[in-house]
Amino acid sequence: MPTGSTTGVLPAVIQGGMGVGVSGWRLARAVARTGQLGVVSGVALDAQLARRLQLGDPDGDMRRALDHFPDQGTVTRIMDRYFVPGGIPTGRPFRPVPRLGLRPNRARDELTVAGNFVEVWLAKEGHDGPVGVNYMEKIQLATQPAAYGAMLAGVDHVLMGAGIPGELPGLLDALSTHSTTELTVAVEGSQERHTVAFDPTGLAGPAPRNLFRPRFLAIVASTVLARYLHRSSATRPDGFVLETHRAGGHSAPPRRREPLNDEGEPVYGPRDAIDIAKVAALGPPFWLAGGQATPRGLAAAKDEGAAGVQVGTVFALARESGLTPGLRQGLLTRGAAGTLRVRNDPLASPTGFPFKVARVPDTLSDEEEFALRPRLCDLGFLRTPFRKDNGTIGYRCPAEPVDAYVRKGGAKEDTDGRRCLCNALTANVGLQQHRPSGYVEPPLLTLGQDLDFLPDLLRHAGPDFSAADVVDYLLPKQETHARTSLVE
Repeated sequence: MPTGSTTGVLPAVIQGGMGVGVSGWRLARAVARTGQLGVVSGVALDAQLARRLQLGDPDGDMRRALDHFPDQGTVTRIMDRYFVPGGIPTGRPFRPVPRLGLRPNRARDELTVAGNFVEVWLAKEGHDGPVGVNYMEKIQLATQPAAYGAMLAGVDHVLMGAGIPGELPGLLDALSTHSTTELTVAVEGSQERHTVAFDPTGLAGPAPRNLFRPRFLAIVASTVLARYLHRSSATRPDGFVLETHRAGGHSAPPRRREPLNDEGEPVYGPRDAIDIAKVAALGPPFWLAGGQATPRGLAAAKDEGAAGVQVGTVFALARESGLTPGLRQGLLTRGAAGTLRVRNDPLASPTGFPFKVARVPDTLSDEEEFALRPRLCDLGFLRTPFRKDNGTIGYRCPAEPVDAYVRKGGAKEDTDGRRCLCNALTANVGLQQHRPSGYVEPPLLTLGQDLDFLPDLLRHAGPDFSAADVVDYLLPKQETHARTSLVE
């Protein structure tokens, strides 16, 4: 059974866990090889595994990792259902995967566990550097099997944001002993406590040993949340990532509702600033995130008591990023020319959180492209459970067809401007769905709003830089060499 890294060295650089597959195993492995914390995104890894197998797994990476999965009966069922030797014909739709829900579904759990195992196992292959996985509290229904799969592969850190991950420390404790777990799930319109259960029996093979319990880093955007999580041993993380609204992807909404600015973005004020000194006083290590991707940013973070920084955008543009080559190169070209604009869109995400949208032609950032897309919800990772009038549980998403959302009791105005992130972010990494009508799901790109690092980095590393080049750019030479030696 794989075990986690035990070097005990705090990383100066955490590579952010971005999107669906942007922070994939290749990127995380490249960062971890330098001795810094490489992080895979834990979002939609079940769908990614299923689609890669349907494409024929041309490099054999999925099957190589699955060969090491402890329960080969699970592997046989997944291969029988999804693997297509030579790959499905171009333009054929991918076979669907089971959608998340409160009711138990063994096939869904097996695919989620295996998808997370594969991604972490590949990220850890061939080195001893630290590897983490990043989850969203918003996607509660996948958390248990996803974390268990990552732990089966020996993940070193679990990071979680986009909510209040108060139950995660206890969950990791229980999963390390292969125990059945329950996780509280928010259900709109219900005052009752709802839970989703996960039973890992059999997935770790016969007579499994206890798993390495990964360290938990909570991604927070406020001093209040950091203090709340730290107040009890039941909710206390092993460290914090303090993320500002400048970071890519989702960000917390402003604490005060102000009119949008001239670009139609939320306006943040002094109340949204994190009091770093107060977080430092809590004791656990912390990292700063959002606009920190320069040597000066790292040095300033350490001067404030941080262990280092978490950076995402700069790694999303690196050679090992999961973005398709055309999309990555387009972002680099526009960024180098100073023409790339990133808007903090208050409506784009079905979660209701502001979401950074890079304005790139032929993506869903283009209003004409968005208008052409038929609204549907077939992946459903961001669906919200709600209580129906008859007391049963339903699921809805404001990016689904408007009439369906309203029929389920949702407000029509909540559907305005909502993009289907599940399909769009999957398209970013070349796993886009092809519809029977011939329509191909377009991408939607997200980056941080601070791109000031790019000219200096390009001078340092050239136009086709690697993840190792990024680490070399950020860290003082002596620190890079010292940390690299820990894992060789």
